[in-house]
Amino acid sequence: MNKNISLIGIPSDIGAGDRGATMGPEALRIAGIAKELAKLGYAIKDTGNLYGPKNPEQPPVKGYRHLKENVIWCKNVQEAVFNEISEGNLPVMLGGDHAMSIGSIAAIARHCADQKKKLCVIWVDAHSDFNTAATSPSGNIHGMPVAIAAGHGPQDLLAIGHKVPMVEASDIYQVGIRSVDPHEKQLVMDAGVITYDMRCIDEIGMREAMHQILQDVEAKDAYIHVSFDVDSLDPTIAPGVGTTIPGGLTYREAQLCMEMIHDSGRMISLDIMEINPALDSRNSTAKLAIELTASLFGRQIFPPQKPQAK
Repeated sequence: MNKNISLIGIPSDIGAGDRGATMGPEALRIAGIAKELAKLGYAIKDTGNLYGPKNPEQPPVKGYRHLKENVIWCKNVQEAVFNEISEGNLPVMLGGDHAMSIGSIAAIARHCADQKKKLCVIWVDAHSDFNTAATSPSGNIHGMPVAIAAGHGPQDLLAIGHKVPMVEASDIYQVGIRSVDPHEKQLVMDAGVITYDMRCIDEIGMREAMHQILQDVEAKDAYIHVSFDVDSLDPTIAPGVGTTIPGGLTYREAQLCMEMIHDSGRMISLDIMEINPALDSRNSTAKLAIELTASLFGRQIFPPQKPQAK
């Protein structure tokens, strides 16, 4: 894995329903993300925060809230992420609402196309985020980034990518899903997104779920972009998110997911999204996100050991 990490702050709640995710990047910094990753031997460059329009808190227009503002933010994200990965760094996006992943996926997909490599996205989230203007009950664009990455959405957002779709739906793997709008569910199934919802994880376990995903990624010889929405975790351990849904990933399930992605050696970029300190308790959710990020970057209790021959 690349040893040069670029932290990119994305203080946006422009795509969300609740205010407060703008404070997410600073919460992660205060909780010590740079220090924890440096302990693992990475060189850390904090690029500071990106800037974009302020949240106008307006109702939806033609099925989208703040479309113009989201386009500006996502273009800024795309440019910043592409610049960092082009310079040989591993970009880590500090969010910020999950709509911003439209920009990060656009950048990473463009980079992979330039390298003639396939990109797979592992989307760790409570929600499928595959709504469109026709299916979204709120018009909030943070419920739409997977659909847009897979080629379904407004032209202004689709155009941020190097092509449409940015990523094939069959190369998107969703983990931890437990809240999907009724019409959105049909879109996900029709598109062919590979989904490991909480029932599936309950039945086969996180180890088998990730084994299947990573085996498929290996067969495709693809790079991995991880998009980690902290609301994938159960709200009893991660309360600082805008959309808490009971029955989420436990600490150990999430940690094993991260550890297995690291072991694959294929991750080239990461989003840490939807931390909302206004809804948190003593920055506990940011601290937990950093614990899991450290696992994603190789922190282990013990390195793998083989029995010694007698």
